[in-house]
Amino acid sequence: MSNKAFVALIAGVLLAIVGWNSFYIVAQTEKAVLLKFGRIVEADVPPGLHIKTPLVNSVRKFDGRLLTLDSPTQRLLTLEKKAVMVDAYAKWRVADTGLFYTATSGMKQIADDRLSQRLVAALSNQFGKRSLHDVVAGERDALMGDITESLNKMAKKELGIEVIDVRVKAIDLPKEVYASVFERMRSEREREAREHRAKGREQAEGVRADADRQKRVILAEAYRQAEEVRGDGDAKAASIYAKAFGQDAEFYSFYRSLKAYRESFSSKSDVLVLDPGNDFFRYLEKSKP
Repeated sequence: MSNKAFVALIAGVLLAIVGWNSFYIVAQTEKAVLLKFGRIVEADVPPGLHIKTPLVNSVRKFDGRLLTLDSPTQRLLTLEKKAVMVDAYAKWRVADTGLFYTATSGMKQIADDRLSQRLVAALSNQFGKRSLHDVVAGERDALMGDITESLNKMAKKELGIEVIDVRVKAIDLPKEVYASVFERMRSEREREAREHRAKGREQAEGVRADADRQKRVILAEAYRQAEEVRGDGDAKAASIYAKAFGQDAEFYSFYRSLKAYRESFSSKSDVLVLDPGNDFFRYLEKSKP
């Protein structure tokens, strides 16, 4: 190969390299800035094929998709000065490419670090305005909306980032207060149990007293009915006896005397002191031969 051919080959290679470096492509999922000796000359290069001056211009590309920032768990205070452990995350994307490059040099790690600091500040500010009940359940949606709004306003101004959403994944109590919280919960449950038992005993006494009252009423009513039945029976028996013995008064008197003798002399130890002429022995005297 002659010297001219070799030089021509070198020149062709150099020309190809220069031509290759004169073009660049920005994908649909990317954001890019065009630099001239390190200074921004085009802040938001649109997607597509573009031309640049080799060795003079350079291109920095960033991910233009929706990105996630996982914030480390933070210890925050509520309005009542109660400590809670908060685990949150934020969804963001590049909004102002030039400002983003200026503030972070186009590095996602730097952007995440700075956005994380501002997220913690926003969380602390909003949690400090609300009670524990509000941040856990009462105003959860409003809390997320306020944090997203305040963080987005700050991030757009300082970092060129648009914060789409902020969510709290978990809110826990610090480990050192678990024991006291559980003890308070146990005491509360025991108090409620005592109240329920007291109410149960009160109701049981009422039921027992009512049952005793009904028992006395039923027994009294049964006794009354029994006495009425017994009285009717005695009256009927007396009437029958009267009719039966009324047919022969002398026999009735004799029958009653025999019954009196049987009851009086039922025991050998019985002693009667009576006048022999007493009417009690009338039928005994008549039985003498």
